[in-house]
Amino acid sequence: MCRNKIVIAVVIALMAAVPLAALMFGRYPVPLADVIGSLCPMLGLDVSDMSRNIVVNIRLPRVLLAMAAGAGLAVAGAAFQAVFSNPLATPDTLGVATGASFGAVLAILAGLPVFAVQFASLAAGLAAAAIVIFVSRVRGSSPVIMMILAGMVTGALFSALVSLVKFAADPQDVLPSVTFWLLGSLSGTTFSTLAIGTPLIIAGTFTLFLYRWRLNSMTLSNDEATSLGINVRHTRFAIITAAAAITASVVSMCGLIGWVGVLIPHASRMIFGNDNRAVIPASAALGAVFMLIIDTIARSVTEAEIPASILTAVIGAPFFIILLRRTGGIRE
Repeated sequence: MCRNKIVIAVVIALMAAVPLAALMFGRYPVPLADVIGSLCPMLGLDVSDMSRNIVVNIRLPRVLLAMAAGAGLAVAGAAFQAVFSNPLATPDTLGVATGASFGAVLAILAGLPVFAVQFASLAAGLAAAAIVIFVSRVRGSSPVIMMILAGMVTGALFSALVSLVKFAADPQDVLPSVTFWLLGSLSGTTFSTLAIGTPLIIAGTFTLFLYRWRLNSMTLSNDEATSLGINVRHTRFAIITAAAAITASVVSMCGLIGWVGVLIPHASRMIFGNDNRAVIPASAALGAVFMLIIDTIARSVTEAEIPASILTAVIGAPFFIILLRRTGGIRE
C-alpha cells in the first residue's frame, strides 16, 4: 500500500512537471518564466511576443493533444485487453485504426483540406467499428470470437484499400504526404484540430472510467458475470463503442501510433495489479506522460521531426522488455 502511494505521488508529479518541460524544450528553448508568463498573463510577467506565440499557439495545442492521445490509446488498450481476455489486444483489434487511416489517405488523395482529412478519418474509423459490430451479431456464436474475427477481416480489408490508395497516389506529391501521415505525427496541431477530435476522446475515456469496475467481470464467463447482476451484452457494447471512438478520434488527429495501447496497460498492471479499477486511471495518467515525452523527443532531437510511431516502438519495446524482466509479469 505504501509503495502504491509513492508511485501515485510520482505519477502526479510527472503529470505536472512533464507538460511544463514540454512547453520549454524544443529547437527554440523557452525559459520557465516565459512559459508561466505566457500561460498566466494576469501575472504581468515580461514575455516576448515570439515566446508567447510559441508556447500558446504552437506547443500548448500539441501538448494537450499528446496527453489526450496517450491517455486515450492506453485506456482503450486496457479496455480491449479486459473485454477480449487477451493481453495482446490493442486499440486496433477491431480494425478501427486501419479504417480511420483509409479515410484519411483517401481525403489526402482527393486534395481535401486538413479539417476534411480529419473528419474523413474519424468517419471511416467509426464506420469500421459499426461494420465489426454488425457482422459479429450472429445468433448461436460467441460474440467475443466473432468480434475478433470480424475485426481481423475488417482491418485486412481497409489495409488493402490503404495500399490501393498509395498505389494510385502521385509518387512525387501525394504519396510522401500519405506515407508521413501513416507514420504518425502531432505536427500542425491547432486548437481547431483539438476541438474536432478531443470531445470523443474525453467522452470515451470518461465512459471507460465509469465502467472500470465492470471490466473485471468481463474476464469471467457470461453466466458468472450475469449472476453478479451485470448485463454482459450491453456492457460489452458500451465498452467497445467507447474504446473504438477513442481510437478513431486519435488516429484522425495523429495518424497511426502503435505500442501505447499495449505497453502502458501492461506497465499499469505490473505496478498496480490486475484490478481494472486501478488499471484504467493509471493507464490514462501513464499514457499521457509517455506520449508527451515521446512527442517532445520527436520534435526536439533533430532538425527534421521524427515520426511518433517510430519512437514509440524504439523506446517502448526495450522499456517493455525491461519491465517484464524486472517484474516477471502482472502483479496479482
